[in-house]
Amino acid sequence: MGRDEATTRTEIPPGTLYMLILKSLARLGPMHGYGIAQHIQQMSEILQVEEGSLYPALQRMLIKGWVTAEWGQSENNRRARYYRLTASGKKQLSVEISEFEKVMQAITRVIQPA
Repeated sequence: MGRDEATTRTEIPPGTLYMLILKSLARLGPMHGYGIAQHIQQMSEILQVEEGSLYPALQRMLIKGWVTAEWGQSENNRRARYYRLTASGKKQLSVEISEFEKVMQAITRVIQPA
């Protein structure tokens, strides 16, 4: 029994969730969690960010000082926590992208035809 393409979820590769969240905030400014998840899905066209991964990651990022958060009203007048990138978060984004690029280069070397 095959899985329908529309119902197939593509998981976020390990070690990239922080980078994707930070980049989303850098690109669009303050956003609530659902907006971040939607942005990642729309930009990637295939990646799905699960709430069980997103909100714990945002909490860890708050603790690390990469983002700040404040409560506000969402587009549909619901109370939502908006996350904003800090200066430390901008620096961390550069680190995350650099590490990702190193890993991608290493993977490319392994999978390239001999």
